[in-house]
Amino acid sequence: MTLTKKKLALILFALVMIYFVLLLFLPESIVGRRGEDLAFFLMKLGFLALTAAIFTVFILLFFFKGEYITNQINTFGRYKYYLRLLIKRDFITKYRKSVLGVVWSVLHPLLMMIVMTFAFQQLFRVEIENFPVYVFSGQLIFNFFSESTTLAMNSVIVGEGVIKKIYVPKYMFPLSRVISSLVNLLFSFVTFLLVFTFTGAQFYWTMLLVPIPFIFIFVFSLGIAMLLASLAVFFRDLTYLYGVLMQLLFFMTPIMYPVDIIPQWLIPFYGLNPLYHFVTYFRALTRLGTVPDIWSTMVCIGFALCALCVGTAVFMKQQDKYILNL
Repeated sequence: MTLTKKKLALILFALVMIYFVLLLFLPESIVGRRGEDLAFFLMKLGFLALTAAIFTVFILLFFFKGEYITNQINTFGRYKYYLRLLIKRDFITKYRKSVLGVVWSVLHPLLMMIVMTFAFQQLFRVEIENFPVYVFSGQLIFNFFSESTTLAMNSVIVGEGVIKKIYVPKYMFPLSRVISSLVNLLFSFVTFLLVFTFTGAQFYWTMLLVPIPFIFIFVFSLGIAMLLASLAVFFRDLTYLYGVLMQLLFFMTPIMYPVDIIPQWLIPFYGLNPLYHFVTYFRALTRLGTVPDIWSTMVCIGFALCALCVGTAVFMKQQDKYILNL
């Protein structure tokens, strides 16, 4: 059986419909209260159905496109050393000619946390228990997404010299930027643990599950990075527009203010912001010591998979045209 793009689209649509109907019969512990706002409830079911359908299509692709996927894996294996070189270059370039060097990976988020804590707790009197940890937990996730996608956006353009001379899988360029940002995230997490210790915050066993939200935000950021890297080749003004969007996302994500002050009518709109869910998930494991419910997990998986699918599809479809626009 040949699995064309048209057939994939039809299968995806059919699966969404099937899963949507099945979800109507699941318990409220998974899909939420059926007595809540009908439009919001149906939106939740639709998102769960789409997530499950995308996951199923991934399995079908591995089954029907096994040879293609094997070839891609082999190609990646042949160029993995070049990927390591790119990651090393990105990391060294970031701190080149800096006196403190890699120490800034730890020091920068710490200084930003101190500034935000002073500004919002002392000047604006924001009342949140252990405010430094609260700010840092949101800042950690947001900064990784912002840094990785912003750097990856121009990665193909910066790699123009290599692309025009030799063959290299073009996805290596945005991938290297996201991985190098992941290294910075791990350094920042060490600082986060130090802040946890010095502020006397309670350590919970759920902190062992922190790799889960890290995987979610990594996959999501990679998908957005691939999309931006592709679009930026054809539309250079995207760099400036994206800076404005990041400012909007920053204020639409509860990094410095408590979720309680968000008006109820705005909550569904906040739900459209993926970073809101990733930050909330991370805080549940680190600050509250609770394991997020199935709905929260499915939302994070859904956003991550959707971003990866869309970003990869656009990038792979347009990659042969890059050289004509560089």
